[in-house]
Amino acid sequence: MIKKAEFVVSNTDPTKCPKPDRAEIAFIGRSNVGKSSLINMLTGVKELAKTSQKPGKTQLVNHFMINDRWYLVDLPGYGFAKVSKDRKVKWEKMISTYLTTRSNLCGVFVLIDSRLEPQTIDLEFVNWCGEQNVPFVLAFTKADKQSKSQTDKNVKAFLNKMEEIFGEYPDYFVTSAEKSGGKEEVLKFLEELVAEYEAERTN
Repeated sequence: MIKKAEFVVSNTDPTKCPKPDRAEIAFIGRSNVGKSSLINMLTGVKELAKTSQKPGKTQLVNHFMINDRWYLVDLPGYGFAKVSKDRKVKWEKMISTYLTTRSNLCGVFVLIDSRLEPQTIDLEFVNWCGEQNVPFVLAFTKADKQSKSQTDKNVKAFLNKMEEIFGEYPDYFVTSAEKSGGKEEVLKFLEELVAEYEAERTN
């Protein structure tokens, strides 16, 4: 249960992020995947993460303090954003540095648009996470935007690709920001990740 969510800081430099002294869970996805809407739905704070019709709005590593206990991190999206090549390279370096060096990162939610067939850019990103040992789970977004059978079909197609790459598929959630679909399951999982991290810290 998220009772309190507050913005802490935005950074372009992963080394300047808050002290890694508590559990941290990050959210990332292709531009326009509905990341801000999902974060706002999970936290129950409407304007916490800025939603935008324009892809690529999140250009910073944004830290939010949840329940005075752990950090939720909103990462820049990948793909689609109309930015210069130079900036894109900087973004990618910022994201990869953050994901591979943050010692308190317990998990990454990779958001996948459930309306689409498997996209190469998403598959490449999760493949990279696997190679770098970045622990990730999948959250399929916008499940309310089409029929359940269409959502199920696209989700299954993506999971099949995961099985081809990894021999199994990761934990996954099917969500809808508008209808709060998947909220309870995701919150329960977040709580488990944080509790696990804290238990390891005290041992």
